[in-house]
Amino acid sequence: MADAGRDWLLVTVHTPGRETSAERVYAWRKLRRLGALYLHQSVCVLPACGRTRSAIDTLIERLQSRGAKGEVHLIKFTDETQEAALIEEFQAERSDEYGEVVERTKQFHEELEYERGRGRVTYPEFEESEADLVRHQKWLAAIEARDYFEAPRHAEAVAAVDACERALAAFEQTALAAEFHEQPERRGSGAPGLRAVDGGS
Repeated sequence: MADAGRDWLLVTVHTPGRETSAERVYAWRKLRRLGALYLHQSVCVLPACGRTRSAIDTLIERLQSRGAKGEVHLIKFTDETQEAALIEEFQAERSDEYGEVVERTKQFHEELEYERGRGRVTYPEFEESEADLVRHQKWLAAIEARDYFEAPRHAEAVAAVDACERALAAFEQTALAAEFHEQPERRGSGAPGLRAVDGGS
């Protein structure tokens, strides 16, 4: 069949006698963050681009410096059907991850509603939820970085995180309004009385 034209990286990792070694775990984590698709236990593929080439070169240097071994080969698929099936696997994995983001954002909204329901729309509660939102944003960005083929649920995940941002902005406005409304009362009840003094006496 005709050459499909896309470049791929075929990566192999060998840690002889170190099935649970730090090097093996390190390699797995790095490849996982890149979104590598495993064909066998120690063999995986990635689309070839500047980011993946640089990351794999760094990984192999690290493995070799620790007495392990890594190899990378630039390959092409000559069977377009086989390559298409591989791309579908990449998309399916990223779609699953995007789906997890969507599910977690539902919990985010539930937590805001819970705090509203118990009258706890305060700035400290806002700051806690803001930290949760930052985690969602970073998680989404990490998935996007390894989404090489525009997985179908990407737009859904982006919309879900955007909805969290809007919900939190509304929560903050309510919290600030309550904070500023209460401050004059606190000052009035706790501040000492002032007495006018005639400077001429």
